[in-house]
Amino acid sequence: MTFSTYLAEGPRVGLRSFRLADGPEFTARVRESRELHRPWLFPPATLEEYEPYAARLTEGDARAGFLVCELATGAIAGFVNVNNIVRGAFQCGALGYGAFAHTTGRGLLGEGLDLLLDHAFAPAAPGGLGLHRLEANVQPGNTASIALVRGRGFRLEGLSPEFLYVDGAWRDHERWALTAEMPRARGTRRAG
Repeated sequence: MTFSTYLAEGPRVGLRSFRLADGPEFTARVRESRELHRPWLFPPATLEEYEPYAARLTEGDARAGFLVCELATGAIAGFVNVNNIVRGAFQCGALGYGAFAHTTGRGLLGEGLDLLLDHAFAPAAPGGLGLHRLEANVQPGNTASIALVRGRGFRLEGLSPEFLYVDGAWRDHERWALTAEMPRARGTRRAG
């Protein structure tokens, strides 16, 4: 039996937790991807920003952060985070995610998101997150992000005006959601 560093593996990517040691590669990928991410996303671009960011995603029960890595090389292709996890009767979390420029157009983040959804909806024992619902709040003009969640079966539930403070202003966001019982569209994975 071989030991894998990945929580889950797909055909081309593995999903694993953030590590402090990932800081140099992660921040380099963020800087290379600045044009792709703006104006939607502002992940940490320096080690000074990365360290508290990664710590928040790996400590406590309110967040869980995962790196999407290419199986062939181990290179970080993107990230998927579950933020604002609320337990009790709610059992919900809010997704945050991003691909890196060197991997766009290959479906790797989508494959990683599929793995994350399996993990998020799996029972907490023996190791899933045990969630019932995931939300993705997406700015209406972010067509790539909308396509990503729509392609996985998320449903549009409405518009939240001035929902999040992004890039110096309060921005409207579409609220997309998926529950554990809803069918997921897995046929959107790309091959090769």
